[in-house]
Amino acid sequence: MRHLSTYWRVVWVCLFLLPITVSYADDYQPSFSTAGFYSLPNTGREVYDMNPAWRFYKGDVPGAEQPDFDDGDWEIVSLPNGIEYLPAEASGCINYQGAVWYRKHFTADGNWKGKQLFLHFEAIMGKSKVWVNGRLLKEHFGGFLPVVVDVAPFLNYDGDNVIAVWADNRDDVSYPPGKAQDALDFAYFGGIYRDCWLVVHNRVFITDSNYEDETAGGGVFVSFDKVSEGSALVRMKSHVRNLSGASFSGKIVYELFDKEGKRVFSKERPFVVRDGKAGESSCEVTVRHPHLWSPDSPYLYRLHVYVKERSGRVVDGYCQRIGIRSIEFKGKDGFWLNGAPYPYPLIGANRHQDFAVIGNALPNSLHWRDAKKLRDAGLRVIRNAHYPQDPAFMDACDELGLFVIVNTPGWQFWNDDPIFGQRVYDDIRNMVRRDRNHASVWLWEPILNETWYPEDFARNVADILKEEYPYPYCYAGCDATARGKEYFPVHFTHPAIGGGGAFNAENLNPQISYFTREWGDNVDNWNSHNSPSRASRAWGEYPMLVQAQGYAKPDYRYTCYDILYRTSRQHMGGCLWHSFDHQRGYHPDPFYGGIMDAFRQPKLSYYMFCAQRPTEVNGDLIADSGPMVYIANYMTPFSPKDVTVYSNCDEVRLTCCKGGKPYVYRKSEGAAGMPSPVITFENVFDVMHDKKLSRQGKDDESYLLAEGLVDGKVVATHKVCPARRPSKLLLWADDEKVQMRANGSDMVTVVAAVADENGNIKRLNNGEVRFEIEGPGALVADVETFTNPCPVRWGTAPVLVKAGITPGEIRVRASVLWQGKHTPVSAELVIRSFPADYPLVANEDDLKKSEDSGCRSERQEKGTASDYEKRIRELQQEVSRLKLREVERQQEDFE
Repeated sequence: MRHLSTYWRVVWVCLFLLPITVSYADDYQPSFSTAGFYSLPNTGREVYDMNPAWRFYKGDVPGAEQPDFDDGDWEIVSLPNGIEYLPAEASGCINYQGAVWYRKHFTADGNWKGKQLFLHFEAIMGKSKVWVNGRLLKEHFGGFLPVVVDVAPFLNYDGDNVIAVWADNRDDVSYPPGKAQDALDFAYFGGIYRDCWLVVHNRVFITDSNYEDETAGGGVFVSFDKVSEGSALVRMKSHVRNLSGASFSGKIVYELFDKEGKRVFSKERPFVVRDGKAGESSCEVTVRHPHLWSPDSPYLYRLHVYVKERSGRVVDGYCQRIGIRSIEFKGKDGFWLNGAPYPYPLIGANRHQDFAVIGNALPNSLHWRDAKKLRDAGLRVIRNAHYPQDPAFMDACDELGLFVIVNTPGWQFWNDDPIFGQRVYDDIRNMVRRDRNHASVWLWEPILNETWYPEDFARNVADILKEEYPYPYCYAGCDATARGKEYFPVHFTHPAIGGGGAFNAENLNPQISYFTREWGDNVDNWNSHNSPSRASRAWGEYPMLVQAQGYAKPDYRYTCYDILYRTSRQHMGGCLWHSFDHQRGYHPDPFYGGIMDAFRQPKLSYYMFCAQRPTEVNGDLIADSGPMVYIANYMTPFSPKDVTVYSNCDEVRLTCCKGGKPYVYRKSEGAAGMPSPVITFENVFDVMHDKKLSRQGKDDESYLLAEGLVDGKVVATHKVCPARRPSKLLLWADDEKVQMRANGSDMVTVVAAVADENGNIKRLNNGEVRFEIEGPGALVADVETFTNPCPVRWGTAPVLVKAGITPGEIRVRASVLWQGKHTPVSAELVIRSFPADYPLVANEDDLKKSEDSGCRSERQEKGTASDYEKRIRELQQEVSRLKLREVERQQEDFE
């Protein structure tokens, strides 16, 4: 009776506790371009979000392009849409290949009459056709660049409008990449997997660079010359079309603003264009003492471009973010940035853009978080393998300080049919037109990856790049062993390859700069793919330690972080293969070589990379900077006695248990190689000593404590405690403080962890977690894909949460699948979603269906009851712990 009385007293107290709420309303929030620009008010140009509420059918259906086709029983989806949800491990070509249909119903706004309207799909995978109200307006080949349609003449203002899109991702050798998906080392999935925008503006307007077939033209083109700390020449060119029915006479105005909103310059040029024609306007301005863009100071200006009538009335306009910088490759003298040699090797990683469960169909926030995590790890360059990636990722690289190698679609395939080559050339042109204004573009890779193409192809693509970017600071790279490499100033190879093979510094061409496009992966052969660099996070501590050591400095000769820091300036650095685990077509296993898994949960190698950052705090970065220390030992019964620590500090002090002997590591000053070698303290952890302390009731005295010191002062600490009895779940949003937008598309990863009563994560646990949700959101998870319930791997179970179209509080609950008296207590998390950035366009009934089918509210009425249940479970745990004390004492008595 005494225990029962205590039980209910604690229940009463617990009823007043609230779940954790995640909200970052006052913090920095990223912004993303739409159709290649940032909107400005009062310009006559409006952007509408076309992502929500499309009717979707997997398969081919005759007549689905017709406006009166009956699609009433089709599934309602929102873009980005990758056709299907897949298991977290979905390699081996298990994804759907075939035709799909999308149909969108909407009512045209009367204010659009007399305006110009463009439907801008950022990408549609494979072959595609677009109809508007039964009219075929576009046929496109290729899955990685924009599909833009002029819809103004075809809208109906007296009733329903229907956009119908047919897409087919089946193998097709007529367009790149061309290679069959079951022979590809990546998966490109399918569907309308990027954003769709409706851009509405007046009929005198700045054009879309990917719609206009203009060499080095279309839209706004910003380039630079004579860049130094003292001054920089900014060259601006605008392409304006007149469909107004009369000649236009006015001016183009360019205004540049710095980060504080101060106007740097305002220049205008008279502009005249006849009806039905387009013209260009150019302007050059010298900026004195510019803030120069670099990875460590990614300073972005805002360039406002306006088309004005003579009276001064604005008829069109928008903003471009620009970074003023110069890029030069000087052969044996290596890479120069802003007129000076770059001070250290550029270390980065490759990136495929697929994510667990959703494939390629990432919302903008997930692209930004990817870039943020990679910049946090100290990376300074990303290779977009093997295709142009989402515009949101490029935007993120601009503001976070990541150089980008921009690739044309292609992988180990050439087709002699002229149509294939022509489509590659078209991709290169449109890739440059789309990305040319990004400060982050470091190098173009217009060749086809690892492909034995004809030599004249290499010459042609080099010429196309010069045509499309006929200004300074534009360079391209090519494999050192490929045909036509003589047309490229940068060659991809391993350090310091010359004429004789890897690690041979002889015969390097003094006119060529070298870079390693892919390093770190170390397979037994290219069929089996067994490798010490491929370590699933689920395999635990030791495989991840081996992977991290291999990337840092293995005990065999191989390209690694350390080697890349021992090269001459002529070899400029390299990109790890690969940043994240990803799915593959030609192998049953996912690629496990990422420094994070497919949900972007870090492996130990991630912290090894973080340790290569400078110790100085960089106030110019949005990303993490400054000193860090991380103990790569979890004090499990199977953890190694040697304790590995990753730190960028001058000195690391490690203490094992209270009163334990401190171990000290001091970095060698001026040593060659990687900035911060892996630190190993030998024979430190003793599981039997931990057992002894635990038996004595001194759990709080068992720990590993690492202290990082700079100039003799402790500047970073990390403490690890052994996890005891699992008693509760922890739950957090892996959101990088980016707000969720209620646009029907935005997503965030939520992670559940099994923990002891002190919050130490129990890494050795094979349970399953069931997720529930209520409020204006949905779980991107189900039983069929083994994502809900989700197995616990290395202590955690992630799930994706998707926003609805109504702002509000989304409550996520996690509980172990089978609950009993001694199983961990559930956890709850509240995520707030905020209003969408742009007006949502869709049929109202379809929007409601989308909200009703996507948002789970079955727990809403008994939400308070779930709070009671959780508190009762917590108290049951406490009662059980009291009972178990007697069990423990009896076991100890009989030992």
